[in-house]
Amino acid sequence: MTRPLTSIERSVQGRNDWLKEEERRSIESRGEVGRMEFWLRVTRSRINKDVKAGRGDVIPGFTSVCRLFKLAMDKRAAGDQRLWDHLMQYADQVLSQHDPRH
Repeated sequence: MTRPLTSIERSVQGRNDWLKEEERRSIESRGEVGRMEFWLRVTRSRINKDVKAGRGDVIPGFTSVCRLFKLAMDKRAAGDQRLWDHLMQYADQVLSQHDPRH
C-alpha cells in the first residue's frame, strides 16, 4: 500500500503534469519549434525568479550553456560532429536520470 502524497508532492506532480501538457500543446501547435519556444519561455521565467531570490549566478550559468550549445552547432556545421554528439549524449543521460517527466 502506498501512502498518500503530501501537499508539496501533489504540487510538484501538478507542476510536472502542467509542463507535460503545455509541452504537448506547443508541439501540436508549432512542432519542435513550438517545443523549443515553450522551454525558452519556462527557462526565462525561472531565471527571473532565481535572480529575484538572490541566485544571480543563474545568469552566467545560462550564458555558459548557451555558448556551449552554439559552439557545438558551429563545430558541427564545420564538419566536426564530436562535440555535438557528446553534448546530446550527456543531455540524454542527465535528463533520463533527473527529469521527473521521463
